[in-house]
Amino acid sequence: MTDFPRLARQTWHQLEPVYASVYFAPQVAAETSALGYDTAERRPAYFALRAAPLGAATAELVTAAFYSFSPRAVARHVPGVWDTASPEKVLEARARGVDATLRALLGERTGGKDMAEAAALARTAAEAAGLAGRPLAAANAALPWPEEPHMVLWQAANVLREHRGDGHLAALLAADLDGCEALVSFAAVDAAPVENFASRGWSEEEWAAARARLAERGLVDSAGAATERGRALRDEVERMTDELAAAPYRALGARGCARLAELNGPALTAVVGSGLLPTRSTLGILTVRAPGPR
Repeated sequence: MTDFPRLARQTWHQLEPVYASVYFAPQVAAETSALGYDTAERRPAYFALRAAPLGAATAELVTAAFYSFSPRAVARHVPGVWDTASPEKVLEARARGVDATLRALLGERTGGKDMAEAAALARTAAEAAGLAGRPLAAANAALPWPEEPHMVLWQAANVLREHRGDGHLAALLAADLDGCEALVSFAAVDAAPVENFASRGWSEEEWAAARARLAERGLVDSAGAATERGRALRDEVERMTDELAAAPYRALGARGCARLAELNGPALTAVVGSGLLPTRSTLGILTVRAPGPR
């Protein structure tokens, strides 16, 4: 019997680096710079690129949808990012940048039969993703599908990762972890170094206060490391996240998931091998090598 929640996590590990290239590729940075964004600082373009499918979203909406960013950090850029360029212009620039990035990394593979098959499989999974209670997934799923297979693959990876992310927020809410506590508890299990979360905008005082709240619940010790109870809670969050993410992969089936991972291999290897991505992310995905099935 196939463990589809586990398979959902495995497939996410395969697709996420390909999707995440949008935030680090120079081709995308060139497009956002041309719109007028200051690319010397990463966050303005990041908020614009990720939030654009929501329309001209307010700071409150972006804070709610992104969850783990300090409201103050979001408000520094949103809604101001829409004064620089409209969401429609950002989405057009995003598509051009992703297209140029994947063509540079994959060359002739972008038009090959394997890419077309990978795109079809990924789209099948994405179109099976339930959207109720999942605003970022729904907003991206509402965008028109591109024609080129490599762009279909990227768009499907986009929908699937936001579908998973929206479900992850539901799991965090069920665990009674607010945005800052979610990060503190994640760092406490050594999923990623504390310094990796600095860009989320929480002050040292806010981080310390969140740690104190977790300590009161018996989830971290005096040094900020997760207790046995804290690790169990994080395990439950990840278990629920995997379960909530499983439906698209059930629709694809075990063989379809395995074939998608195989066909996506060259894109995954190219992105990871390019050095574009950080070696350790706040998602806990190690990107110094291509993650394989577990």
